[in-house]
Amino acid sequence: MGEPKSNDNAMLHDGEMIVRNNMISSSEVVHCSEMLHGDNMVQESEIVHGDEMVISGNEMVHGSEMMIHGDEMVQVNDIIHSNVMAQVNNMVNGDEMAHGNALVSADVNPPTSSRRRKKKSPVWEHFTIQHVPGDKRCRIACCNLCKGTFAYSSGSKIAGTSHLKRHIIQGSCPVIKNQERELALPLAEVADNDGEGTIERPSKRRYRRNGSANATFDQERSSLYLAKLIILHDYPLHIVQQPAFSALIGSLQPCFKLSDVDAMEGEVYAVYLKEKHNLLQALSTMPGRMSLTVGLWITSQTLGYVSIAGQFIDMEWRVHRRVLNFTMVASPHSQDALAEAISRSLFDWGMREKLLAITLDNDCPSHDIYSANLRDHLSNKNGVMLKGQLFVVRCYAHILNAAAQDVIASVHGVISGIRESIKFIKASDSHDEKFAEIALQLEIPGTKTLCLDVTTQWDTTYLMLLAALDYRQAFTILETCDDNYNEAPSAEDWKKVEAASNCLKLLYDSAHSVMAVANPTSDIFFHEAWKLQLELANAAAHEDPVVSSIARDVHESFDKYWKDCNLVLAVAVVMDPRFKMKLVEFSYSKIYGVEAAKYVKAVNDSVHELYKEYLAQPPVYVEQSASGNNTQTTPPSTGDGLLDFDMYLSEIATTQPSKSELEQYLEESLTPRSTQEFDILNWWKLNTLRFPTLSKMARDVLAIPVSTVTTASSVFSAVTGSRMLDDYRSSLRPEIVEALVCAKDWLPH
Repeated sequence: MGEPKSNDNAMLHDGEMIVRNNMISSSEVVHCSEMLHGDNMVQESEIVHGDEMVISGNEMVHGSEMMIHGDEMVQVNDIIHSNVMAQVNNMVNGDEMAHGNALVSADVNPPTSSRRRKKKSPVWEHFTIQHVPGDKRCRIACCNLCKGTFAYSSGSKIAGTSHLKRHIIQGSCPVIKNQERELALPLAEVADNDGEGTIERPSKRRYRRNGSANATFDQERSSLYLAKLIILHDYPLHIVQQPAFSALIGSLQPCFKLSDVDAMEGEVYAVYLKEKHNLLQALSTMPGRMSLTVGLWITSQTLGYVSIAGQFIDMEWRVHRRVLNFTMVASPHSQDALAEAISRSLFDWGMREKLLAITLDNDCPSHDIYSANLRDHLSNKNGVMLKGQLFVVRCYAHILNAAAQDVIASVHGVISGIRESIKFIKASDSHDEKFAEIALQLEIPGTKTLCLDVTTQWDTTYLMLLAALDYRQAFTILETCDDNYNEAPSAEDWKKVEAASNCLKLLYDSAHSVMAVANPTSDIFFHEAWKLQLELANAAAHEDPVVSSIARDVHESFDKYWKDCNLVLAVAVVMDPRFKMKLVEFSYSKIYGVEAAKYVKAVNDSVHELYKEYLAQPPVYVEQSASGNNTQTTPPSTGDGLLDFDMYLSEIATTQPSKSELEQYLEESLTPRSTQEFDILNWWKLNTLRFPTLSKMARDVLAIPVSTVTTASSVFSAVTGSRMLDDYRSSLRPEIVEALVCAKDWLPH
């Protein structure tokens, strides 16, 4: 509670009582049984008796909490004088006070109890309330340290304490500011200049709700936070030398000393090393194998970088993808550049015996991955699985991007004309209004809006063509009405646009389907790939030469991807209990027709061969039961007289071995496909005990990253080659570039 407030609107004087601006005459003075106080009626039992007084608004304070003396009343630590009682909402003048049914003289002896009411705000430990000379109604707050004065009360209005708190806790007080600069610590208990006692900044009581007002400044911790800020938000290291940033930091914490660029590099690298240690510990408990994604980055110089990320499924059956390395290579497109970078990464992270597959972006040459240099670095004991048939995977998103660029290139001239037409319409309001009037006359629904595309994002080009097709007649009429417009596509052009849009729609829908899942497992890509392969094959065989010519090039590009990667995708979908081999049989019959059986057999043989390889590995996830190695020939008797029957069952078990986990899994009925979202990883988590070996195989296969792209903007990017590292990052030392890229991925966002 702050200093008591005086209020001239409420006063008891000379036989009259004024309560909250209402005048009560002498005949209406409070009778013996009740008294008006503030906004409430106070009954006799609540009236001040003996050693009690009403004070501070509507609160009852015992006489032991107040002392009356002289002409003034001061709460808690101050003296109450005889003729004036200062309250928050009312002031009583005169020489008498209510007591029982009579008026009591102000000469009543003050109570002697020493118990005092404590102030609620710690600000009063640093300020003293004083009257303004010549004006008893106005009061000011005086800082005990710097003797500065601040507004407090104008008589009827209290200024509050917020500005007083800011003076203390934000270092506005020059005395506090000088002391903190000298000690680099919060204000400790020190004597003031006059030697009149001590002032201390409370250690437990807080002015702010977040409790940080009196936190001890820590230079090392603040430098760590600054390093993480630079890493997470891609700020340049030389931000610490920018005057505006330095001024901002100084205004927030004058004690913080900004590091130079070299020191900031050290801070960033320290964060990188710490987070790398944490990731190494996490990977040491990884239950299965890891698959890698590899991409190329080029610079304005001849140097380049290889980015390597690992994807795996943890003990709780959750998918993780972590950037492992961002390594500089002198010649990024040389034959051995990728192999050397991957080999170093596997050795650095202890993954040489745990590698399953490598997924490449569209710019990485496959022959480099197959080089003997890389194979030599893989353990002979735990080398590539399935004779390397799953070892190399092409990025699905990059294949879609490349196919989309083929479609756009096939009708490039028509697309340029449509762009110019839309520019003409959007160039002025009159053109736009005229075009809208034509569309209204033609009764075009107008469900799509004409808009220009972003040439680096092929999905926007598709949406632009889709909208333009709805307004094809309006373009033709506009050309006849406006002599300045002569870009309307012909009927043949619109036919090409329609065929191109149909192809782009297939790619667009497929990309959206795979990106709808936050952490996609490899099985979902089979659904999209086989449908796209079938649709493009049908379009390439279309009787219309315009349609077939556009689809043919796209199908040839995607067919190459299908031949290289359909086995990986098929093995992955077999691990889905809703489909197993049944979807492979169904889809292959659509794609290959009468030749489907041999392709189905190839998938089935690969699944069984891969299972055998996992079966040959030592158990890791589920301990084998001791009964599996039991050599006992005579089963124990159960005491029911059927010992011979038990012997018979034992002989059957040895002569007719049980089916393998894989056979049991494939022969079981499919898990029903429901409208609810199916969690394949949770299914395997729940069935690990039933299929201990097969679950190991499922864990690794489902973790294969079929796409290196993780964001929607990258899926639709028209840039299919190597990504470009900006000039600033290119100018940094390679180890700092790697620290910035990797630590950004490892730190929590």
